[in-house]
Amino acid sequence: MRLSKILFLSLTVLFAVSCSTPHGITYFQDLRPGVSELTVTDPVEITVRPKDKISILVNSQDPKLTNMFNLPVISQQVGQETSSFGTARGLSGYTVGSDGFINFPVLGRIKVSGMTREQIASYLTEQLKEQELIKEPVVTVEFMNLCVSVLGEVNKPGRVNIDRDNLTILDALSEAGDLTIFGKREKVLVLRQEDGKQRVYGVNLCSADHIYTSPVYYLQQNDVVYVEPNDTKSRQSTVNGNTVRSSSFWISLASLITSIAVLIVK
Repeated sequence: MRLSKILFLSLTVLFAVSCSTPHGITYFQDLRPGVSELTVTDPVEITVRPKDKISILVNSQDPKLTNMFNLPVISQQVGQETSSFGTARGLSGYTVGSDGFINFPVLGRIKVSGMTREQIASYLTEQLKEQELIKEPVVTVEFMNLCVSVLGEVNKPGRVNIDRDNLTILDALSEAGDLTIFGKREKVLVLRQEDGKQRVYGVNLCSADHIYTSPVYYLQQNDVVYVEPNDTKSRQSTVNGNTVRSSSFWISLASLITSIAVLIVK
């Protein structure tokens, strides 16, 4: 009878450990289909900063006239490199100076720091019209070197290019191949430079309400998204992975208790 109780206790511990489900694996745990309604934080458009690189392309009914406002386009081919206008490959760009200005053909120095893509395009369009340089210009502004970094427990860590105005943390994690099974979903960190300081925000991917109302739901250039390893991955980083918090520890303990019980009975 005594041996049976010991064996039962050992098997119970083993079963509980082996069948335990990792906490916090599922995203959006507070959503209920057909019931949940979420308030999403207002979109935050990306504004140009010093050292950013942007492309500015001016078009009109007179291509020859607009060419003087466009930087050369580098058409790259095998074994040669030629300069031309009229193709989107290798488009040259403007690097925003530390003072926030760029040197634009004919118009001269223009401050673009703190402006969105649309604001820059609108300003240049107005200037070209007011100075009667082009009658009906169409100005297109695109980001060139803007990106965020995604690090930690994701399938494809690295840089994610910002190719649109409203890049969300979900977009960035999707581009990085989603979190691995070892990623801590309850606290994804976002590091952001604000007012000369490094601020750290936490995002709980298990809560849709927390995600969509987070001040870092919309990412900015140079943000760093870091996914911490969960307890399972942390345990694996020990020498043999056999700690009091690991399943192998409890399996070993149950086996030891069973062996001792058998010896006692004998």
